[in-house]
Amino acid sequence: MSTVVRPLGLSDLPALLAVQLACYGEGFVESGEVFARRLANPANCSLVLEQDGRVCAYLAAYRSVRGKVTPLHGDFETVAQPDTLYLHDMAVWPQCAGQGLARALLQPLWNQARSGGLRHTALVSVQGSQAYWERHGYTVQPLADAAQRERLASYGDGAVYMARALIP
Repeated sequence: MSTVVRPLGLSDLPALLAVQLACYGEGFVESGEVFARRLANPANCSLVLEQDGRVCAYLAAYRSVRGKVTPLHGDFETVAQPDTLYLHDMAVWPQCAGQGLARALLQPLWNQARSGGLRHTALVSVQGSQAYWERHGYTVQPLADAAQRERLASYGDGAVYMARALIP
């Protein structure tokens, strides 16, 4: 089985939306239009994983600053001095779970971020994924800014902001 990790492109959106729906259900599905705008943002560094030409997983990510949250259904925002790799959304087709595909997306993006001078990585944990992210070194971080707490609230109850250092 051939596995390829590459930048996420516009032609991947139908497959991405199918993976997203299979993983999250309709409450967390973000539109193709939102993803298209994200892909056009210069801070974007999203990846997709294909097995035998079929999209099986994706990781929507961009360069940001620590403590800044992208709201659910929100656009990626470019910042002047990024210091953080923000992982907005990662999903693996349920039939492919347990094959290490998430790690295959995370590792190259963490490496790219480190080599690009980013010092942190952050995300919003939803749907009971906090223990998964803790196993990868992320810890819950309080958000001091009220506007960022409001953005976090767009993900619903149980959503937490998490971060970790990108150690060289």
